[in-house]
Amino acid sequence: MKAPDARFPTLGLVTLAGAIFVSVTGEFLPTGLLPEMARDLGVTVGQAGILMTVFAATVVLAAAPLAVLTRGISRKTLVFWVLLVNALATLLAAIAPTYEILIGARILGGLAHGLFWAVVGSYAAYLVPKHQLARAIAISNAGVSAAFVLGVPVGTALGHAVGWRPAFGVIAGAMVVLALLVLRLLPPVDHAVPVRTGEIPLPTRRDPTLPAVLVTSITVVLLMVGQNTFYTYIAPYITDAAAFGAETVGPLLFLYGGAGAVGLVLAGIVGSRHPVAAVGVAVAISIGCTLVLAAVPGVPWLVVAALVAWGVAMGSVAPLMQTRNMHLASPRLRDLASALMTTAFNLGIGGGALVGALLLPVGGIGLLPWAAALIMSSALAVVLATVLSSRRKASAGSVIL
Repeated sequence: MKAPDARFPTLGLVTLAGAIFVSVTGEFLPTGLLPEMARDLGVTVGQAGILMTVFAATVVLAAAPLAVLTRGISRKTLVFWVLLVNALATLLAAIAPTYEILIGARILGGLAHGLFWAVVGSYAAYLVPKHQLARAIAISNAGVSAAFVLGVPVGTALGHAVGWRPAFGVIAGAMVVLALLVLRLLPPVDHAVPVRTGEIPLPTRRDPTLPAVLVTSITVVLLMVGQNTFYTYIAPYITDAAAFGAETVGPLLFLYGGAGAVGLVLAGIVGSRHPVAAVGVAVAISIGCTLVLAAVPGVPWLVVAALVAWGVAMGSVAPLMQTRNMHLASPRLRDLASALMTTAFNLGIGGGALVGALLLPVGGIGLLPWAAALIMSSALAVVLATVLSSRRKASAGSVIL
């Protein structure tokens, strides 16, 4: 699968990060352009937010089955083709004449994105030995941070300047470019796990690492539902509740994304040493920041400071959870574990967008950060329960962390 003494595959991981960058940018681009999209399509902001839910729901339903159906296909080949399909879906979204056709384009994009993450989520684990996993995932996940630092803010600024449709078209072109770079620069991997002589492979449901993988996925669902109950509607929060001008949405999202890059670096440093504690701290900071944003939307410097701290915390969460997921999963379970993690993230993203859409008519934009903090608190409770359970098992002679 990989040689422990092999040269660290920096170029391949950077290429993977580029592919993740364009995919995540395409997924989250609507968050900065919801008001413009709603006006153009003749729907409410809440209905526009449902575009995020539809995309994520498709990922949730498709990621694991598609991962199973394509497990015999080259991982590199799959990354190439799903990027091209995602590019087509993003282009169709750019030219969609109606809200209904745009939903169809987002469904197609969700299918491609689900399989994409099922593959790239475990790709680094096949490229490097286990002791280099936190570093490798931090590099590949730089694409996520770059999407929030550059992709979404620049796309938002472009959408405000020339319209949301050209912004989607540019991202579609970028996806094609990255697909070609994948063919040229991404190292192929052997993802098959051979069965040793006399060994009878266990069915997936009996894999001893599956329960820990499922708990990790549940934690991600709760955390991301809370996060996206609020973040999906961050643009109207900035312009309405916080009373910033519409022209500040892009720069503030840039600050948030830049802070996420700091969180990514921190995840690479502490991910191998204190994985569970780091997640707990990041979730606790996120809860505190959303409470500040809920309580003092009229204090500009506090809003900016809370957004930055929130970005640092959430920027560390994805690589920390993915690193832990790959450490917990047995080699045979890695692709499925990656698909389950993808499902969990997108169930949280889509579920959060839906919760926000349902709460908006009830309490307005000001209710969303309060709800987000409450839901994320349940994720923190699961993390703390995991720590306590691990300590009890460690004291009995088992080591699972």
